[in-house]
Amino acid sequence: MTIQELELKATEIRKTLLQTIYDGGTGHTGGALSSADILTALYYHTLHIDTAHPDATDRDRFILSKGHCVEGYYAVLADRGFIPKEELHTYCQYGTRLIGHPNNEIPGIEVKTGALGHGLPVGVGMAVGLKQNQSSSRVFVLMGDGEQEEGSVWEAAMAGSHYKLDNLTGIVDRNHLQISGTTEDVIGLEPFADRWRAFGWAVREIDGNDMEQITAALDALPLEKGKPSLIIAHTVKGKGVREMENKKEWHHGVPDETLLRSALAQLDARAAEIVKGGAVL
Repeated sequence: MTIQELELKATEIRKTLLQTIYDGGTGHTGGALSSADILTALYYHTLHIDTAHPDATDRDRFILSKGHCVEGYYAVLADRGFIPKEELHTYCQYGTRLIGHPNNEIPGIEVKTGALGHGLPVGVGMAVGLKQNQSSSRVFVLMGDGEQEEGSVWEAAMAGSHYKLDNLTGIVDRNHLQISGTTEDVIGLEPFADRWRAFGWAVREIDGNDMEQITAALDALPLEKGKPSLIIAHTVKGKGVREMENKKEWHHGVPDETLLRSALAQLDARAAEIVKGGAVL
């Protein structure tokens, strides 16, 4: 896809995830919106995957470690054909596969996540196994920035550099907000990039809502031979819906009908701007 097509797709994914949250009556809306561009770039530009053979041994692996923000992930998987689009209407309903965190009973999902801090350790294990098998497949792990408070993240960071896992990429959705406030007020992360470099990772900081910057960073992988890569993607929580942007109250929340209509209209307007060659998202 071109950059313009990717931007349009990300707008479509945002609309779908909002409708999914509204239908399900629950969801982590702000983080799902902030990470939509990253998921779009991964699934429509970078990942080597095959919807007809989701368990192919030569596939790239993706782990959504910030599993509570699953709605955008489900929207992407449905759009790519891993699950029927109609199934999105069952989100968080009785008996559904589409529970509030990634469910590996669904084709295309590698592992159940949501207990924060688990995704990167699992990704390290996958990357070690792929190295041992001399596979060219890669592992990508999308984390939240509030998740960086978990000690297991830093244990995995040490292991990743120790084993020289240049087939492993961590991406942090750095929207600067978590459930109880800003990350810096809760437990400060800065100097964030320097901390990861001190753990032996190659680091690149980008605007995580700018599709050109996201794809350029993904195309540059590995950032350094013999080191795992860490992309710090600075994003806006609630991106694309002005009533939700940069508001911690939308860490978890469900729009009412009026707000849903407003949000969808804003995203439709954004899509029209993209088609006309308007401002970058």
